[in-house]
Parts: sequence; structure tokens; C-alpha cells
Amino acid sequence: QVQLLESGGGLAQAGDSLRLSCAASGGTFSSYTMGWFRQAPGKDREFVAAISWSYYRTYYDDSVKGRFTISRDNAKNMVYLQMNSLKPEDTAVYYCTGASSVAALRGSLGFWGQGTQVTVSS
Repeated sequence: QVQLLESGGGLAQAGDSLRLSCAASGGTFSSYTMGWFRQAPGKDREFVAAISWSYYRTYYDDSVKGRFTISRDNAKNMVYLQMNSLKPEDTAVYYCTGASSVAALRGSLGFWGQGTQVTVSS
């Protein structure tokens, strides 16, 4: 079982940048599609971004496309989410997740970290 630990959340102002990190341990990290979801207060958890284990193909929700960049370092068992041009509507708890495929990840069928809070003020 893979364990995930997120870091890098915090307070930001609109237009700022933050980088989230997710450290994985206890499994074969390089064989999993990794991604990020977020959950704002009173809303359902939603998909943000994913990166495949092969070819490092990336996927983004339309709301973050062009502003967020997901990347991974298999040698370090790390996945990152670079968030630029932050908006107040990006405020949420951000969760790192991994699964056997992009479809499984987007279906919330993988394993999860505990989450890290991102708060963006206007």
C-alpha cells in the first residue's frame, strides 16, 4: 500500500504562485498514475490534474488549464503541482492521489493523502 504525504499548502493572494508536493512511500510509485484533487467548503471533491506513469502524459481540468502544471520525479517518489495565477476560487483542500490508470484515478478509485489547505485571498 502506497502512503502519500502532501506539503506546500498555505495562504496566498490572487495572482500568486504555490507549489504543492506529494511524497510517496511503501509501493512501486513509478507504476501508478498520480494526480491531484481538491475540495472546497461545501462542495464535492473534484479532479484537478493527473500525470500518467508512462510517457508522463498530463491531464487537467479546464478550470486550471494553463495555470497549473503537474509533474513527477520517479527517482524521488514525488509528484508536484505548480499553481500559478492563483484565484480565490482555487481555495480548497488539495489531495494527492494515485491509481492504476487515469480512468481509475478520475473515478476516485485510488489511494489518497491527507490533504493540504490552500487559501487564496482577493
